[in-house]
Amino acid sequence: MSYTRTIVLLLAVCALGAPPRTGRADVTPGMTLDSSTADQAKDLLPPEILAHYQKNEYVNPIVAWPEDKYTWPTDFKAASETNAGKYKVAPAGHVVEAASGKQPAYILGFPFPTIDPKDPTAGSQILWNYLYRTWYFGNLLAESQINMMSRTALTRRLDIEASFMYFDGVPERERPKENSGNFLVKYLTVVRSPADVNGTAALTWRYRDPDKRDSSWTYVPALRRVRAISPANRSDGFLGSDFAQDDGTFFEGKPEDFTWKLVGETDQLRIVDPLNLQGKSRNVWVPPNGWNAMWDDIPFIGYMDPNWKGVAWAPRTAALAKRSHWIVEGVPKDRYYLFGKLVMYIDKVSYQGAWDRKFDWKGQLLNTYQVMAYDPQPIKRPDGGTDFLQGSNMAFQTAESIKLERATAAGIKSSPDSVFLLRGVFSESKFALDSLAHAGK
Repeated sequence: MSYTRTIVLLLAVCALGAPPRTGRADVTPGMTLDSSTADQAKDLLPPEILAHYQKNEYVNPIVAWPEDKYTWPTDFKAASETNAGKYKVAPAGHVVEAASGKQPAYILGFPFPTIDPKDPTAGSQILWNYLYRTWYFGNLLAESQINMMSRTALTRRLDIEASFMYFDGVPERERPKENSGNFLVKYLTVVRSPADVNGTAALTWRYRDPDKRDSSWTYVPALRRVRAISPANRSDGFLGSDFAQDDGTFFEGKPEDFTWKLVGETDQLRIVDPLNLQGKSRNVWVPPNGWNAMWDDIPFIGYMDPNWKGVAWAPRTAALAKRSHWIVEGVPKDRYYLFGKLVMYIDKVSYQGAWDRKFDWKGQLLNTYQVMAYDPQPIKRPDGGTDFLQGSNMAFQTAESIKLERATAAGIKSSPDSVFLLRGVFSESKFALDSLAHAGK
């Protein structure tokens, strides 16, 4: 039996007292969105995504995820409440203390728990809230796939090992003891297969200093050399895919490299993990500190299901839920950046990104990045403490190239036994420049 047929309905959405929204379509939990019902979702999806449902290229059930249902991590929620009025966005685009104008050494929780849509920095505040929510879930080591697809089939698959080490936003107990370089995050990606790109590696250091651009390097085994690369390259397709380094979990660009503006609010359907919303997930403790997410071997995306007739990259086992979203526009300050405008839909409650529509410098839509959402789940550590995890059972992070009619899906484990380590403990030496060539071997 398909997992999409085993969805347990949650509570109905309660919207009493909510301000008017642009979305008015009549969609309800329990129905399936496909060609017969897609017109009811008009204005509740980006047009290019709605078109997939109108043609049966995507087919997903609709489940309930009321806005008042969100499992707040205890420390994150408490910190967010105390952050009210404490911070502001400086002219350079970074977060500073409202009283002193200085950059804080560390922030936990939403730096801007209350958004005033009339504030000219509201767009930037929303983006920073998204980032601090993302960083809260800690270091990650993921052995995952990058699937490149035409409309009908898988054309190329990469298997990578991606590591993320965060210096800000994580719970206090996970915060690195030293941060002499004023780092924000360090990323390391190593390609493990296929053979022609095995050992290709990319390393990025991102700084908390607003005017200091990323330091980025790559190692190509055929050249046996480590080379510095421009941070503007983070918008380019990774090894021929439609997936850019600035995509990641939704958006992993440097916020200060863009000009942000809040352009609207709307109700939107978004892709969700239906099992997660039922409170289901399995995580195994990995000493000394970390959790390995365990997923069932199911057809996460279309091409994995031999009976599927839609596009190859369809979110096969996902569901849709209606949520309220901010619409934020980002314009790169670097004219060499591939995209001229990003239009992001970000959940108004959880600040999880849903859709990132990317336009060229002439205003034509080039790419839509589609991301699955989760409700955090508490889990007891062996020492009796509590960690909050994403509670994932699947992933869907897909960059669709609109004009080329192809897509790249990332984030799915390389195999059911692959490592997907959450809140892991890393040595900073793993991300040292002199270790890059060794990591690529």
